[in-house]
Amino acid sequence: MNPYIQSIILGIVEGLTEFLPVSSTAHLRISEALMNIPLDDAYWKMYTIVIQLGAILALLLLFLGRIVGFLRTFPRGENGDRNWLTHPISLTFIAFAVTSAPALLLHKWSEKNLGSITAMAWALLIGGIVMWIIDAWAARRESTILHVEQMTLPQAIWIGLCQTLSAIFPGTSRSMSTIAAGQVAGLDRPTALEFSFLLSIPTMVAATCWDLKKEVFPSGGATAHVVMTTDNWIVLLIGLVVSFFVALGVVEWFLFWVRKHGFVMFAVYRILLGGALLIWGAKFIGS
Repeated sequence: MNPYIQSIILGIVEGLTEFLPVSSTAHLRISEALMNIPLDDAYWKMYTIVIQLGAILALLLLFLGRIVGFLRTFPRGENGDRNWLTHPISLTFIAFAVTSAPALLLHKWSEKNLGSITAMAWALLIGGIVMWIIDAWAARRESTILHVEQMTLPQAIWIGLCQTLSAIFPGTSRSMSTIAAGQVAGLDRPTALEFSFLLSIPTMVAATCWDLKKEVFPSGGATAHVVMTTDNWIVLLIGLVVSFFVALGVVEWFLFWVRKHGFVMFAVYRILLGGALLIWGAKFIGS
């Protein structure tokens, strides 16, 4: 298949799944396997990470007003009851920092031992069950946090720690782990979702920049793992642009859906997809 067409397809997959709690990484890997793209190819492994920047730029555009509002009220907050540690901007970067250290330390081990389709299938299945249980439990109790501005430092640290699961276990889903962690910590669905969105911005920008530097622009005279040709840059750019425009529509829809229906549909989808991969994955797309 033409690489440009492959990139359009992968851009659509990324835009559709980046912010849904269904694991964009698993869906990209599955799509690549179905298109006979080698999962261990250095370029496509880099592509799978960097393409997420398109969806993040869409989120930045949609949340620009909210982010500007946070910057304007830093550090006291809208109601004057926040400080340098408890303002939403601070909490976002604290949660990001909590995630970063273990994610960097365990990245190579995770990639080597947990990057298979089978491992991701189990992560999808187990994550779907956990998500369903937590969402059902949270729906039956009264949430104590109804706005990001009400969050506490321990809650942000807890969510950051849980986000680490998605870095260690591909297929877990960054969105799923942060949303479920937020609900456990007392956040209502829209607030858990909003903080998940906010946390995704530094997390994915850092992951993209780190991977580009490591694979394409290494320092200290090291040899690049990926030699970028003009065609390679074009393929990557196509994926970024497509994921940007698809994500623009998905984020608004996702917010609307969650406020009315919660996360059960996504939990069911994860369970069905994970089960299908465990039964038929090895036969049709490899292990």
